[in-house]
Amino acid sequence: MVARVLFRAVIMGPPGSGKGTVSDRIVKHFALQHLSSGDLLRLNIQKKTEVGTLAKSYIEQGQLVPDDVITRLVVQELNNFGEHNWLLDGFPRTVPQAEALDRAHRINTVIDLNVPFQTIKDRLTARWIHPGSGRVYNTEFNPPKVSGIDDLTGEPLIQREDDKPETVTKRLKAYETLTKPVLEYYKNKGVLETFSGTETNKIWPHVYSFLQTKLPDASQA
Repeated sequence: MVARVLFRAVIMGPPGSGKGTVSDRIVKHFALQHLSSGDLLRLNIQKKTEVGTLAKSYIEQGQLVPDDVITRLVVQELNNFGEHNWLLDGFPRTVPQAEALDRAHRINTVIDLNVPFQTIKDRLTARWIHPGSGRVYNTEFNPPKVSGIDDLTGEPLIQREDDKPETVTKRLKAYETLTKPVLEYYKNKGVLETFSGTETNKIWPHVYSFLQTKLPDASQA
């Protein structure tokens, strides 16, 4: 009887790279447990757990949550998954985090979504919102009938701070600076798989084909 090798994967990609969509599809097709470090952090802050309260104190001061705090939170949660295959999203973001994760769990695959920054910039800065209802428009493929105006109420649309061009540029540069060493770390370990493209729907078939070599498609079972 051959022992089943558990599949442990990490997905990486800059904000706006379609990581959320690709993660959802991976979870649906391959029945992986999905852990988003951002969601986990928000949940712990909301529940006022010890780690959540600690993390909140750093966030409120505009600082990054220290490696050991976020690592403790994520590893603790992954340990609860037991004998399940899983996909980790939003972690690790630094080499010390990656090393700490390795000490706790063996990572088989790191899926890196490599989308050109200009594509992401165009995608994110095209997003406008009606603050009253939360309706989202995109000037590229779902524009309002009148530029800058909500279709239903005639009220002005706003751009979220996160979607303003200068904020997007800053976020992408920060991601690159932080993540390059992590991608290098996984590349040296031989577990990095990079998927390049400008559209999620064109990148996805390649991710899917690759994962089929590792896992059965549970959605067709």
